Amino acid sequence: MMIASSIVAICMGFFVLFIRMKAQKKPVSGKKIILPPIFMSTGALMFLFPFFRVTLGELLEALTVGMLFSILLIKTSKFEVRDHDIYLKRSKAFAFILIGLLIVRIVAKSILSATIDYGALSGMFWILAFGMIVPWRITMYIQYRRLHQENSDLTTNSI
Repeated sequence: MMIASSIVAICMGFFVLFIRMKAQKKPVSGKKIILPPIFMSTGALMFLFPFFRVTLGELLEALTVGMLFSILLIKTSKFEVRDHDIYLKRSKAFAFILIGLLIVRIVAKSILSATIDYGALSGMFWILAFGMIVPWRITMYIQYRRLHQENSDLTTNSI
């Protein structure tokens, strides 16, 4: 089961890299930044089932690690204005960070699976991922809104 979930994680990681590289060619919008964590939030329904429930300590641990990991993503996500549109800047470090986080996740999962039930571990990794994506996307949205406002002011003043 762990091998299968690791393979799925690797595939998802490469899918995220592919989507990110493709997205850099199109302008960004507030909706494109905010929707992924909203869609991901539906995964919290797993906690309706006792198999996936975590203790308070596990929740806090996973959330803290996720928020710490989000700092790496925040540092590599910057915007630029091109032709009056806002684009995500290309970052070579982002791909390496994403791959590094994937490796850390797989190693941690193999180590922790010896002491934590598979369901609780699945719940913890969902919390970790959600704790990583929410601060990252909120920060991106704030940066986007600031740049969008500056871009609007410049466009208005140049007319």
